[in-house]
Formats: sequence, C-alpha cells, structure tokens
Amino acid sequence: MSIEGHSNAPGANVIVEHYCEHRLADGTRCKEWGGWGHSPSPAVPTRWWCFEHFPHKSCEQEQALRRKLEAVEGGKIIQ
Repeated sequence: MSIEGHSNAPGANVIVEHYCEHRLADGTRCKEWGGWGHSPSPAVPTRWWCFEHFPHKSCEQEQALRRKLEAVEGGKIIQ
C-alpha cells in the first residue's frame, strides 16, 4: 500500500482506539467499541461509549435499543 498523498502533519496518521467508558458493577470497563463520542466543547476531550451505554441518546434511539434488547431476550433475531 502506498503512502503517497497522505498527510505528514504531526499526529495526522495516528490511530486512536477508544472503547466504552462505562464501568460495570464490579468496577471493570465495558469491553465494547466506543463508537459514540460526546464533548460539550472543543476544549473538552471527547468521551466515548458503546451505543448501549451512550448517555446522550434521543428518545427514539432509546426505544429502538429497548426493543432490540427485548427481542434478544425473547430469542428473536433483529438486525
């Protein structure tokens, strides 16, 4: 793979892995990928959560997640 055309700016090609910041009852962190980030301003570092633990979901997103979790518990498969 060629690196031609890629940026050479400091930090431009750095990969940052972020996992869910949610802490479970036993004190360990959730092991899911943190694909949902939130920061109140550019001056504050972004915090990351998996969708299940993301605290800033809309009402519609919350309802869809609840239906999906109920379907999984009932043995139905929803994609």
